[in-house]
Amino acid sequence: MRNKNNKHLGIEIDPQLHYKLHYISKYYGRSANGEILYLIRQEIKAFEQSEGEIEIPPTPKNN
Repeated sequence: MRNKNNKHLGIEIDPQLHYKLHYISKYYGRSANGEILYLIRQEIKAFEQSEGEIEIPPTPKNN
């Protein structure tokens, strides 16, 4: 079931890239969505290791 607190990201992708993404994700036993999240997390980790942690600003409280 979808977590309603998560953000949704829609992207357009060309058919060859789409096929290759699904091929790789299947190879690693992940869904395409899972593979994309894995790759994003890896890139953020690498960025933060070289440039420092990205601070997330506090969200305003809804009263």
